[in-house]
Amino acid sequence: MRRATARKRREADTRAKARVRVRVWREEHPDRVREYQQQWVEGNRDKVREYYNRYYHSHQAEVSARAAARRDADPERAKAAQRAWAKKHKDRRAELQRARRADPEVYAAELEANAAARRLKRALARAGMPPKLLHPSTAAERRANERAAGEFFEDERLPERLRQSAAFAQSLTKHMFKHHARMREFAVSYIATRDRMGLPPVQVDDVVWARAVEIVLDSSRRVDLITSRDVAAAVRSAKAAIRREERQRQYDQLVKALGAHMRRHRARLAVEAGVEVRARARRGKPRVTLDVIAVQVGLEEVAENMRTDGLTKDDVRRAMASVYRQSQAPAETADEAEDQGLSASWKPVASDISRHRPAIGSRW
Repeated sequence: MRRATARKRREADTRAKARVRVRVWREEHPDRVREYQQQWVEGNRDKVREYYNRYYHSHQAEVSARAAARRDADPERAKAAQRAWAKKHKDRRAELQRARRADPEVYAAELEANAAARRLKRALARAGMPPKLLHPSTAAERRANERAAGEFFEDERLPERLRQSAAFAQSLTKHMFKHHARMREFAVSYIATRDRMGLPPVQVDDVVWARAVEIVLDSSRRVDLITSRDVAAAVRSAKAAIRREERQRQYDQLVKALGAHMRRHRARLAVEAGVEVRARARRGKPRVTLDVIAVQVGLEEVAENMRTDGLTKDDVRRAMASVYRQSQAPAETADEAEDQGLSASWKPVASDISRHRPAIGSRW
């Protein structure tokens, strides 16, 4: 046993020295090693193909992933290689295309997709609209998007991050609803101080929202997973909510003020509206009912003393229609309605108001 163990140890040492000697020789003679490998490959094509096929079937996913990574690392080179292959193997490419179209379902689907694209193009041209614009994305871009989406949705911290982001956005919106005026006063004072110190000017809104974000972050319990993108999204959400609130407030004030103005000055507005209707008739303009003109004149008078910068044309038309419906209480007799300067036979429809632009210049 001792002699056998000593012999095995000597043989292991010999093999280890031989491996070291071969490795050193291969490092010193790379050209001869490469030449020998090429000669062996040329003389054993069948064996090499068999080795490659067996490895590919055993590690198909890994091989495909490595090939995709190489194409993504140098997309221009991959495109050039693809074009070169298509130019060199035109017959093989045509054969593959014929084999793909040989399936009736695939061929019918391609024909239907092409026909749908042509129909859409003709419909857009008839409507005077530009053609449909498509942004082609390469396979490398799609794989990059898939990896980014996987990293985002597979993150174990995602639920907690979303919870923190939602809570932060809600707190910021509530804070701005409650302290918006005070935050703006602080911003104006801060900018005035910067001006006195000779510092570069900044926007009032930037100071308002930066201070609001700082206050809400300091008062929040946990915001360690919130990123700058989450903060920017929360600011955008809060700004949109404030704009909606301000728009609704201005709309309600306009409807209330216009309704009170119409009830208080109904007779005078009817007289002025009659003058406007006769003037439009002499100038050959389209006919507008007396009631609509009266509402427009009242709107012009009310809007001079109100803040309406958050309202759109549709909001103003809806306000006019609402006030018009409220003011059209049925008169007891046609003579009474005629004395008020209103048309007793004309049915109030909000769409008739929205078809005519209010006569208050370029404000609306």
